[in-house]
Amino acid sequence: MLYIVLLLVLAALGLLVPALTTSEHVWAWLSVGASGAAAFVLVLDWWLRRRSSPQAAVVPTAAGPAALDQKISADDQDELDRGPADAPVSPDQGIEPVEEDTDAADLLIVTDLTAEVRVLDERPRYHLAACPWLAKRPTLALPVNEARQLGFTPCSVCRPDNTLADQHRAATRP
Repeated sequence: MLYIVLLLVLAALGLLVPALTTSEHVWAWLSVGASGAAAFVLVLDWWLRRRSSPQAAVVPTAAGPAALDQKISADDQDELDRGPADAPVSPDQGIEPVEEDTDAADLLIVTDLTAEVRVLDERPRYHLAACPWLAKRPTLALPVNEARQLGFTPCSVCRPDNTLADQHRAATRP
């Protein structure tokens, strides 16, 4: 449809040239008619897209909401990045692991630790150095308490909060 609009606009411009160079009003009216036809085709295309969009929203697509040209909230984007809950976490596909469900006691310990964790640029999770999800990706080292303050959350694959809290408990036992 947009090609038709483009052709009509070009025709309107082409008809405008003889209208301006000659004194005949027929060319000007033909140019106005071509412009009006282009506007009608644009409105028709908009109406057809608008009428079909509720039906398209009901039918799930493989590409997800992005295929429907809708704005995606940050929470929705996190869901898309993670993929389905039962899908395996794959570093090759770039699917982000879900957040570790940290016990309150572990959280109290971890917030005071300065043990090193690894973070990836533009990713919300922090990991242990041996996390299989990291694979060979370039990471940055941060103390766990600083990673928490910066808003990073623990990875569910390597479970850094649980592991670091257990290591701290083992080290402080008599």
